[in-house]
Amino acid sequence: MNTLKIALALPVVGLLAACDAGPDKTEDRNFFDKDHLSTMRAGIWVDPNGCDHWIIDDGVEGYLSQRLDKFGKPVCSGSAPPTVATGDFKQGSTGTFGDPI
Repeated sequence: MNTLKIALALPVVGLLAACDAGPDKTEDRNFFDKDHLSTMRAGIWVDPNGCDHWIIDDGVEGYLSQRLDKFGKPVCSGSAPPTVATGDFKQGSTGTFGDPI
């Protein structure tokens, strides 16, 4: 009986061992875009519910963060129709790749 349990457990252990977390994607390594995020201009993208999100597109990477008021509640300003982005959020495009759109 123990041999059967071991035989069934080995494939599961093998599958779990094959999982690789990959590179750390919690930080920007600035390979192409050398500007600090705080120096870029953000636009506003309005989600399907009508609430605002800060958006920056530097041509290589994109950044999105929900716009919140001082109490932590979503801001829904009506600055644009749902699913539309407004503002100069593509100004950070790199010379290496540019922004194809």
